[in-house]
Amino acid sequence: MVAMRMLDRKLLRDLGRLWAQALAVALVMACGVMTLILAMGASRSLEASQSAFYDRYRFASVFAEAVRAPRHLEPRIQSLPGVSAAELRIVKPVIITITGMTEPASGVVVSIPDTGESAVNRLYLRAGRLPGSRVPGEVAVVEAFAAAHGFRPGDRFDVVMNGKARRLSITGIVLSPEFIYAIGPGDMVPDPRRYGILYMSETVLSSAFGMEGAFNDAALTTMRNADTRAVIEGLDGLLAPYGGTGAYGRKDQMSHAFLDSELTQLFAMATIIPPIFLFVSAFLVNMILSRLIALEREQIGLLKAVGYTDLAVGWHYAKLVIVISAVGLAIGCVAGSWLGRGLTRLYGEFFAFPFLIFTHGIDLYAIAATVTVAAALAGASSAIWATVMLPPAVAMRPPSPTQYRSLAGAAVPTNPLFSQLTVMVFRHFLRWPLRSTMTIIGTALSVALLVTALFSFDSIDAMIDTIFFRADRQDATLTFASASGPEAVTRVGDLPGVIRVEPYRSTAVKLKNGRHERRMVIHGLTQQSELSRVLDRDLLPMQPPSSGLVLSERVAALLDLQIGDPVEIELMEFADRKVSVPVTGIAESYVGLAAYMELTALNRLLMEGRRVSGARILVDEDRLDELYAHIKQVPAIASLALQTVSRDRFRETVRQNISYSITIYVTLAIIITFGVIYNSARIQLSERARELASLRVFGFTRAEVSSVLLVELALIVIIAQPLGWLAGYGFAVLMIRGFESDLFRIPLVISQATYATASLVVIGSAVVSALLVRRRVDTLDLIRVLKTRD
Repeated sequence: MVAMRMLDRKLLRDLGRLWAQALAVALVMACGVMTLILAMGASRSLEASQSAFYDRYRFASVFAEAVRAPRHLEPRIQSLPGVSAAELRIVKPVIITITGMTEPASGVVVSIPDTGESAVNRLYLRAGRLPGSRVPGEVAVVEAFAAAHGFRPGDRFDVVMNGKARRLSITGIVLSPEFIYAIGPGDMVPDPRRYGILYMSETVLSSAFGMEGAFNDAALTTMRNADTRAVIEGLDGLLAPYGGTGAYGRKDQMSHAFLDSELTQLFAMATIIPPIFLFVSAFLVNMILSRLIALEREQIGLLKAVGYTDLAVGWHYAKLVIVISAVGLAIGCVAGSWLGRGLTRLYGEFFAFPFLIFTHGIDLYAIAATVTVAAALAGASSAIWATVMLPPAVAMRPPSPTQYRSLAGAAVPTNPLFSQLTVMVFRHFLRWPLRSTMTIIGTALSVALLVTALFSFDSIDAMIDTIFFRADRQDATLTFASASGPEAVTRVGDLPGVIRVEPYRSTAVKLKNGRHERRMVIHGLTQQSELSRVLDRDLLPMQPPSSGLVLSERVAALLDLQIGDPVEIELMEFADRKVSVPVTGIAESYVGLAAYMELTALNRLLMEGRRVSGARILVDEDRLDELYAHIKQVPAIASLALQTVSRDRFRETVRQNISYSITIYVTLAIIITFGVIYNSARIQLSERARELASLRVFGFTRAEVSSVLLVELALIVIIAQPLGWLAGYGFAVLMIRGFESDLFRIPLVISQATYATASLVVIGSAVVSALLVRRRVDTLDLIRVLKTRD
């Protein structure tokens, strides 16, 4: 016990003497712990909030749409094997007119039971009450739409329903598990100002659209372990005669898919970033301990000579590592929990959750602690083993003088460009290649982390340029309430301010290639299309072929298809009619799963004649208000997507979300740089204090003596830059692949400015570290330092 107390006392003295270096290492460890808890904690919290909301409010497992199906199908749908509840609804698009808002908003109106709650997709009532069936104009609206316009129960607004203008009165503000992420047609991110979800009594809504005794939308919940595919097939069979477009599972539901994509990105962040910090912390621990042991050889020899065992001495240094790890773990856990809650709240505001469940299970902290301490001990293992194997007699002798016999080192002095002090720097740098290399790697990782964070801006800018300026260049996209003939395009061209009109046709399909299949939409474009263009892999425009199918690169990879391969198309809107067509081209698309055909070829495939789903238009900006006023009065138009508004909203939303992560990553990169550079400089100062003091005695100035250390640090930082750029590129590739989903694919674009910014931040951090060490060099106690034995 006495022996252990003495070693513990030495441990406290060592920590007091090395507190700055130990804190730097602890902060790097804290970064790894923090990112792990931040990402995994936020991911778990969102998953818990999602699961609780889904369960309590009975989010559907299967969805289906039809043109008009009779309600007497309800018992047969309910009796499908595996179905626990079914809600047959009326869902229709509407044009919304808001006072003070010139452009028309769009939305969907969904029926709810006249009395009682829905069996599926129940509503969370935030304020007011649900609409009743006795007053035709009553409506409940989702909270995001209400907040965007400052609506409260009792407020009114106008809509165009089935070609008729109606005045609606808000009775309640609600949330729905079905619309956690409510995205409008043609948009890439939610825009609650221009897109709203409305709920009305089934009796009122069926009367407004002539749907008495009918429905066009079904939402089903299934029993646990039910065969969802069998439910989908059974539902498709029932709805096929009534214009069913094909049932689909929860994973293909838009709101759930977007939320699931965000959770995937959080998981990717948790698996890519923390290992970087843990590797750097292990390297720093090894660097500190190995050099500390070299400086304490005499003390280690004395400890063993007076009776301390090898195990006791080794455990002493292991405890030093564990204490540093514990400090880093404590800081990381506190910071990670706090930032994780902040990130969860940010996602909670972005996604429409009625409540948030913060969950940071003890297992997460246990994993963080185990991984952190294990990484630190792994980094220290070689140094600790060196203490165990060091014989007392050898330890108490001074280490052999360094022999500079490197060919590279010998060549340096012959170069007249270098001063003698610079030669000392190069010879010391080359004498310890492994130590120098590890320091360079640690600094390079700082650059790499910054590149990994900052490249997001480059990629998003490239993505916006491709989507909104190269591919879809229209001012607005009009979607018709139903497929229409060529005369609809003529009427659109007659609208005020319309300069150019390009029709398109969209149809829901299921593409199959053997065991691979994907549910998606085929877009039919004219060969002369200029507003909406298909881009090849080099982002150059390509014309839709007169026959065959063009697939996006993502779809081709998922279905294992190449140009020339046949693909089976199951037409969901036409009683599951199946045809086979060849793949004639591979396109680049960053949004969704895309497939294209020439418009005439698609209509020929559908055997419906010349039909279109909508039109993309170019508009005279001076006549926008006049155009908006006319669109609000056209019953055939179901929705309007404004390209400029969508682009600005997408840029704003993405940058807002990215800025939070960027701030964290830049801070962490600075900590890494400081930890690596400062520790390296401090340890070099400890090792070479006698050498530097001797130079002062010989008459060299403080600046000249400091340059021996600072030039070596500068050399390390300079060499680390290209290595950091290369590693950053590799990390960016991993991030891109981790974030990739069927909804979004981010291009890998890294500008020279990003590399330069990353390097400048690291160099700036290194300069601060070097200045702190320079102060210590200037204040060296020459007499005390030179009183060391030979």
